[in-house]
Amino acid sequence: MSDYIVRATAADNSIRAFAITAGDMVEKARTTHGLTPVTTAALGRLLSAGAMMGSMMKGEKDLLTIQYRCDGPAKGMTVTADGQGNVKGYVTEPYVDIPPKSKGKLDVGGAIGNGILSVSMDLGLRDPYSGQVEIQTGEVGDDLAYYFTVSEQTPSAVGLGVKVDTDCSVLCAGGFIIQLMPFATEETISALEARIAQTPPVTTMLEEGKGPEQILEFILGDLGLDIFETCETRFHCDCSKERISRALSTLSKKELDDIIADGEEIEVKCFFCNSAYTFGIEELKEIERIGLGKE
Repeated sequence: MSDYIVRATAADNSIRAFAITAGDMVEKARTTHGLTPVTTAALGRLLSAGAMMGSMMKGEKDLLTIQYRCDGPAKGMTVTADGQGNVKGYVTEPYVDIPPKSKGKLDVGGAIGNGILSVSMDLGLRDPYSGQVEIQTGEVGDDLAYYFTVSEQTPSAVGLGVKVDTDCSVLCAGGFIIQLMPFATEETISALEARIAQTPPVTTMLEEGKGPEQILEFILGDLGLDIFETCETRFHCDCSKERISRALSTLSKKELDDIIADGEEIEVKCFFCNSAYTFGIEELKEIERIGLGKE
């Protein structure tokens, strides 16, 4: 398989861990949205995290949404993922081009700026779970580690990385999420903190040929690592003309009337994959006729 996620435990189940290789999905996101290097890195990190967080869910219809609302030039990002390894996302302003940081590193934090990171999970209950925190650095991994610790009370280490070639294509992408369970001992906590401090950047490990298993082995190999599941993951959008029709149905009757009065077909693009759907006047009238248009 190409992109995939591994799930594991360590230290007698007092640590749970996830790791991913995501080069193909990030490259597909880059070409789909025409991303610049810095927005490729930003969205690629969030896609990697979203795929791993999606794998934490159990139900077939469970859905995770991670959203950045920020004041940096990227303006925001949205990623959704399910529990079967499907993930999709977009950057509000994909064509951001800002100077790199020192040593030529892409300035993802500068592209994001300040604002709010929110996470919601639709688990089929009456009300979706949702939580939000202030953006800490905009580097995505730092922000999600803060979110897990503050909003879910789960101390976590999150490492994410995307390396972009000189032609803007994706050389490698991936990451890990490692979480402490409430019953973890002080000895386990200290050992994990020491190992995390010695862990190289994700892109360095990927360039060395390490896959998700080897990344977790490097971090948790001395703590009784047990890898128990591997699953494929991909950039995949499930949009359709029917779904877009339902989106149009949320327009007010007046808005639909105004569109119909223009007398021209309209084209609606999916934010997540840029697929375009055309609706003629008769189709718009049908949406209105069957009562989908709301007063």
